[in-house]
Amino acid sequence: MDMLHGPLLKKVLLFALPLALSGILQQLFNSADVAVIGWFEDSNAQAAVNSNGSLINLLINLFTGLSVGVTVVIAEHIGRNEREDIHSVVFTAFVIALASGALLLVVGISIASPVLKAMDVPAQVLPLAVKYLQVYFIGMPFLMIYNFGSAILRSVGDTRRPLYCLTVAGVINIALNLLFVAVFKMSVVGVAIATVVADAVSAVCVVYFIMKNETLRIRFKKSRIKRKYLIRIFAIGLPAGLQGIVFSLSNVCIQTAINGFGDKAMAGSGDALYFEYYVYYFVSAFAQATVTFISQNYAAGNFARCKKIFKLNMLSALAVTTVLSLTFALGGKLFIRIYTSDEEAIKFALIRMTCVLSGEMLPCTYEIAGGALRGIGRSLLPALITVVGSCLLRIVWVYTIFRLYPQNFYVLMIIYPISWVATGGAMLLSYYIISRKKFKIKSESAQPPDLVDDGKGEQVTDSKTLDF
Repeated sequence: MDMLHGPLLKKVLLFALPLALSGILQQLFNSADVAVIGWFEDSNAQAAVNSNGSLINLLINLFTGLSVGVTVVIAEHIGRNEREDIHSVVFTAFVIALASGALLLVVGISIASPVLKAMDVPAQVLPLAVKYLQVYFIGMPFLMIYNFGSAILRSVGDTRRPLYCLTVAGVINIALNLLFVAVFKMSVVGVAIATVVADAVSAVCVVYFIMKNETLRIRFKKSRIKRKYLIRIFAIGLPAGLQGIVFSLSNVCIQTAINGFGDKAMAGSGDALYFEYYVYYFVSAFAQATVTFISQNYAAGNFARCKKIFKLNMLSALAVTTVLSLTFALGGKLFIRIYTSDEEAIKFALIRMTCVLSGEMLPCTYEIAGGALRGIGRSLLPALITVVGSCLLRIVWVYTIFRLYPQNFYVLMIIYPISWVATGGAMLLSYYIISRKKFKIKSESAQPPDLVDDGKGEQVTDSKTLDF
């Protein structure tokens, strides 16, 4: 995809929509895992699978964030038309992916039992939860290869092929779930093995597509791990990864508060959360489009186009998410019955949908602006703003304001839109100030130096105009 020239809307949509569909598809496949266990096993097995979600996200978020750095670095090379060394960036990215996967494999298997005990997983569920997590983490190298491979393809505007990989892997996952659980009676171990196999398939597919791409494919005789690329990838990706970790911790705090309302609140809130995911995948997709498009154009010096990209992605994300979030919120009673018929659980679900889902378009403000800042090379600031505004603020709220009204579910849920407004305002202001300054500096440095007459009829450079 040529991100540097031509109309933007069609290209942005071709980039963002497959990415959003990939997230939704992944969520549906994850739901299928739980559904198969629910159909053929008891509630303990289903609880064992569900109890691992927050821990898995907490452990992989750091390394998933690093893949953002890969997208930006390759996009910058394309924007500057420096394509010769891209194969070394790709090679470096895959080394990071393999190292990350190996580390996660060892850590995940080692800490499974003690950490799940610390999370107060019930004794009757704990053995199954530990087995599931330990087998699941065997697939971490494959999952990291897929995540980094998808990031590499995104850097050149290709979001369709990762979707194809995910679709094939997801179908295999569901088929193996049914085989291992329904036929071979392998319970949670069968579900975990099916996930590992599916991760391996997606990894192989994404590597195949990269090696078929002339710009991206690794040239083993020329490709090297280069220190400057490692530093740049970590400089961009590490803040995003740390942001994801703190985000997960804040969600754990809120979930703990939800648990205090009982199993009906847990069930209803969890059911409503599915619809929030579906909306947020579109927010995330347009945010990643912002990162990639602006990275290329900023590196190429197309600053006016960078501004257009920001505005287009912001408006597109707001339009899509407003329609989706309000549709789900206004039709709450109808949609929530897809997951539950328990009236008490539905009551809690509707409260969450009213307070949270009806404002799910607000994260566009900080995600798109944060993506734009990362695209121009400022990754730490958006991470800090998000950590303070959407993470720490929620934790403080739970342990202060909510403590005054511990029986009011509305008070707990209202912190979501409050944190979104605070974070969005700070991020938009930061983007406005920093982008104006950086675009101005870059534009001035790109201007040719003034020429003056040297008194002999020759035009020479005026040394006063040079900016070193």
